[in-house]
Amino acid sequence: MRDRLLAAFVTLTVLLVALYGIPRAYQLANLVQQQEERKIERSVDLVAVVLAEDLAEGEEVTEDSLAPLLNQAETLRYVAPDGTETVAGPRFHPAPSDIVMTRDVDGGGTVTLSRAGGLIEERVSDALFPLVAIGLVLILVSAVVAVVLARALSRPFGELAASAEKLGRGQFDVDVPRYSVPEADEIGAALRTAAERLEDVVRREREFAANASHQLRTPVTALRLELEDLSLWPQTPPEVRAELEHALGELDRLSGAVTELLALARGRFTASAVDVDLADLARAAARRWAGHASADGRDVVADDGGPVRGQVTPGPVGQILDVLIDNALKYGAGTVTVSARGEDSHLVLDVADEGPRPTSSDIFRRRVSGDTSGGEGIGLAVARELADALGGRLTLAPGATTRFVLALPRSPGQGVSGQGVSGTISMAPQGHSSTQSPQPLQ
Repeated sequence: MRDRLLAAFVTLTVLLVALYGIPRAYQLANLVQQQEERKIERSVDLVAVVLAEDLAEGEEVTEDSLAPLLNQAETLRYVAPDGTETVAGPRFHPAPSDIVMTRDVDGGGTVTLSRAGGLIEERVSDALFPLVAIGLVLILVSAVVAVVLARALSRPFGELAASAEKLGRGQFDVDVPRYSVPEADEIGAALRTAAERLEDVVRREREFAANASHQLRTPVTALRLELEDLSLWPQTPPEVRAELEHALGELDRLSGAVTELLALARGRFTASAVDVDLADLARAAARRWAGHASADGRDVVADDGGPVRGQVTPGPVGQILDVLIDNALKYGAGTVTVSARGEDSHLVLDVADEGPRPTSSDIFRRRVSGDTSGGEGIGLAVARELADALGGRLTLAPGATTRFVLALPRSPGQGVSGQGVSGTISMAPQGHSSTQSPQPLQ
């Protein structure tokens, strides 16, 4: 903005100087030309009178008698009645800019006075120099004034841009000053209002996340105690006890997921990366969803390609796999395959099905439940945010069929600590805003 204001001020000054100076220069040049012509006219008249007096007294016209009558860059030529020519002054080649005037001399003959055009041009230049100098000084002064004014006018907008950048980073206590420029002051007022509203929204969402986490923990803990008591009853058959123990494990996983999602919403993870086999995580996720898939005539299998060891945070990785498998069962077709592999700098988990690849380019965008414009819910959005928080990336691979790729860094230090997820956290997959728990493997 400052550069544009500076360019505008200087350009305006140049235009004003040009609009005034160019016509003035032409006018001044014509005035100098006219003055020189009048001088030559008076001089040639005076020379004709002097020569007439000399001839009347019987004196002869010679070069020496003509020389005192000359001025700078002038030439006198006297032509007697008998055709004799007497010339005094420098001889120069005629030019279109020369001023030449001829007068008849009483007593016979003619006299011609010529002034060189170079002298005329020099005097025109001398007359135009002050005008050009004034124009350049005005342009220079306008540039200095433009720099001062541009800085003064652009400073509020630069400060507003810095405040908006802080607001975008989540710093809501920005101090936006008042400005004398009405437009800047209106923008500042809008930023202050936006900061207050965003701070209130974030505060409410954090409070909701904390309250939801607390309210979830209480019934989950009570349910776990009841299932644990049932598993300890002597009357409980061994088959039922095995199912209860499996349910207790799922409750523990649910409690851990709630804790991790709450930590992610607050901008930090409480769980740390541990050395695990990603192939085991893939097989565990396949087992969790196998029963649910078989009820619909589908299969969830793990591609056993050998161990893939690395340091990751198992909880969030398992949640991402759950979202992707659930999404594949709801919107995909055929067998769902979960696989793990290692690359040079990343660990990769794939969740693929045999259905056609989605054509929508915003399947990872959060959507409000009930919106049927193509891909509801926030499951895939939360899965991508979890991947980003781990320092990885969740993408949809190219191809004819659907395949989601979760790439995680080999070094846990590459994870993005402190990256929070705004909004209410829910493990809903794409297509729904609530989560269906997977059926245990029978």
